[in-house]
Amino acid sequence: GDEAVADAVAVASNFERMVRVADASGIPLDAALNAMTEELRHDLGLDAYAAAANTPPVTAFQRFATRALRPLLPTFVKLIGRRLAKLGDRSTRA
Repeated sequence: GDEAVADAVAVASNFERMVRVADASGIPLDAALNAMTEELRHDLGLDAYAAAANTPPVTAFQRFATRALRPLLPTFVKLIGRRLAKLGDRSTRA
């Protein structure tokens, strides 16, 4: 209904705001996100921004691990989604 849509918009807006605040303050990326997004950030030129200097470079091990695990990511996302859906089903029954 209308209330659920308004709640969803409020949550999405809050996440967008928090991301913008984090970006503006120069908070470094965590190691996993840094490694997983290295190529994308390079392709988009995001590392040219001043805040990118706060994130340490990706190590050779992180790069290797990311490349090795990347093919498994869709499977992990599906499993997590299923688990969250089951948890949601349980909470609505209570």
